[in-house]
Amino acid sequence: MKRRALLLGALFFPMAAHARTPKKAVKKAAPRAPAKAAEPAVVAREPPGPPPLKEAKSQLIAFNASPFPYSGLIPGTNKPFLDVRDGKRRGHTTLRGDICWEDTTYSDRRSLLYLPPGYNPQRPSLIVLFLHGQGATLERDVMARQAVPRQIAESGKNVALVAPQLAVDAADSSAGNFWRPGYLATYIDEAAERLMRLYGDKRAGPHFNAAPVIIVSYSGGYLSTAYALERGGALYRVKGVVLLDSLYGDEEKFAGWAATRRQTGFLLSAYTESTRDSNATLESLLARRRVPYASTLPRTLTPGTVAFVGCGSADLHGDFVTHAWSTDPVKHALAMIPGYEPVAPPEPPKAVPAKAVPSKPAPRKPAPSKPKPKPAPAVRARKKV
Repeated sequence: MKRRALLLGALFFPMAAHARTPKKAVKKAAPRAPAKAAEPAVVAREPPGPPPLKEAKSQLIAFNASPFPYSGLIPGTNKPFLDVRDGKRRGHTTLRGDICWEDTTYSDRRSLLYLPPGYNPQRPSLIVLFLHGQGATLERDVMARQAVPRQIAESGKNVALVAPQLAVDAADSSAGNFWRPGYLATYIDEAAERLMRLYGDKRAGPHFNAAPVIIVSYSGGYLSTAYALERGGALYRVKGVVLLDSLYGDEEKFAGWAATRRQTGFLLSAYTESTRDSNATLESLLARRRVPYASTLPRTLTPGTVAFVGCGSADLHGDFVTHAWSTDPVKHALAMIPGYEPVAPPEPPKAVPAKAVPSKPAPRKPAPSKPKPKPAPAVRARKKV
């Protein structure tokens, strides 16, 4: 009985050594979401440069840095520029003894700005500083009679024009604030900013700030040119000087500039009999400084070029800006400066080396085909009668 009881107990009560412990519930980790693909980095693209002008732009605008009004001394003297008074009016006595009043002759702050059609701020360009002669106004003479903007446009060059009003319609060559040291640099800096505004895109600002300057002087503009070259403070900016019957003195200042810039600038002086002696003086000063020069019109105005061109009678002087060694000398002189086209010249096509092509054997002529025999005519069977 005991043995039977033991067998029954073993069936219903298993031994501890064989007892299975329940497995702990293992939490399955949640499946990870697939990693998102890295978004491509956004590359900041620079906006396209300012486009060429579709049409010309011009403006007559008052400058803060202008040749006049001027209330300082005449250089080399202790004489004030405004040496005459009539009540509240102040005036200047010219070299001829005439009195020019400040309110009518020396108070116009305006400058003429001009950008020709097709002007391209993305291409190298020049700033032409035009200094008019005696008895001139910007509207009547520089724009209309002498057609300087038109000559700029027809030169085929990327050129901006700046022309300050000097003494208004008066027989006086006074330089005004251009007598002051550093004033040319001040004027050019303001001109660059105003040209940028005229163009209408601030991205063109660095372009105008870096553009070289060409001074074109006519007649009485020589005095402003001479002092601008000697003490203007923008020596590195002036790439060249064109004198249009515009050398009535201060030859030493022009010779000093030409000697300093003998490898980086050019000087072209075209003259009539009225300034022949002054040009001869300048030639001798250059010879002393061992600056080479030519007495004929050069083909191009490259750095280091110095040339003198006699154009004949003094009767030509009044129309010298439009008729000198040729018609439209401003246009011609600018066209002689290499480079500075508003459009990049097309690149020549690259030569592609010819690949060696294996020669093919000459095609064989097909053998003449034999004529096929004509089939014998079919024999019809005769019907039996």
